[in-house]
Amino acid sequence: MSLWIHSIKGEKNLSLNELWFLLVAVLFIGFFFLEGFDFGVGMATRFLAKSSNERKMLVNTIGPFWDANEVWLITAGGAIFAAFPNWYATMFSGYYLPFVVLLLALIGRGVSFEFRGQKDTKTWLKTWDWIIFFGSLLPPFLLGVLFSTLAKGMPIDKEMNLHGGFTDYVNIFSVWGGITIVLICLLHGLQFIALRVEGELRIRATKLAKKVWFATVVALLIFVALAFVYTDLFTARPVLVPLMIGLVVVFYLLSGFFLWKGREILTFTFGGLGIVFTVGAIFVGLFPRVMISSITEAYNLTIYNAASGHYSLSVMTIVAVTLLPFVLGYQIWSYYVFRKRVSDKEKLTY
Repeated sequence: MSLWIHSIKGEKNLSLNELWFLLVAVLFIGFFFLEGFDFGVGMATRFLAKSSNERKMLVNTIGPFWDANEVWLITAGGAIFAAFPNWYATMFSGYYLPFVVLLLALIGRGVSFEFRGQKDTKTWLKTWDWIIFFGSLLPPFLLGVLFSTLAKGMPIDKEMNLHGGFTDYVNIFSVWGGITIVLICLLHGLQFIALRVEGELRIRATKLAKKVWFATVVALLIFVALAFVYTDLFTARPVLVPLMIGLVVVFYLLSGFFLWKGREILTFTFGGLGIVFTVGAIFVGLFPRVMISSITEAYNLTIYNAASGHYSLSVMTIVAVTLLPFVLGYQIWSYYVFRKRVSDKEKLTY
């Protein structure tokens, strides 16, 4: 505690940079854990549900949560903007087009949740259901591509400008990273559905989750192998990254074990821990870098050369520590209030 207080006063300036890198990592981890099952549920609406009413049930499982879950991504972007402005400038300008597509997909999905229930015509429902599907598929894919290219490295010059060509963004490692994140979110969503619905839909979600579990584990293992070849994450942290990847494997094996045992809470918990350690391993491997230059490591963006000044970091830390408990408390309370399973016998909102 005394070390943290000293860092606020300026005696340990570097610890503030590390603290904010940790906070950004936690925000992205929280986003993938929480919004991950939202994306999975949205994707499942097209091939798990057999009727419009079942799709409505699926949307209602995440109806009270999805907007709050998206705040984690917005907050992560805001934290990068305030704490690491050079990282923000380089990444958001270099990935401008993917971010635009990501934003449009998230907007379309959010609008669909609200508009879907306004009419009951076949064309109206079908249109918004497809927007929900693609609005849930594209974001995890694009974010998977983003984090894969961040780990692999991009052509960043000494002025911190990113000059990427098509193959820098689209290559076997980045595309496979996107596919892997999509499968991880789909599995996470199916596990969440099994926790949140009743009846035949719950049984079908469990059956489909068993099939997707195999595909996810295989995709994840291939992604790890590609990461070993295309990135320096394992050499940068030769002990911690392999240890975390090993834990990811253990968590997914436990998730599969409890999935076949019908233990839904434990299945969801260990699957979620798999996501936490997967995303966490990327940040651990990057540290203290935030963006890797494929030109030369001298042009890497780090938590030091990309950071704001000491005063800005100090003020932000005080504000974050003050407000964070209220935000977390609100979100925990909302999950508690809407903990009841969704049934087709009750009035559905969306």
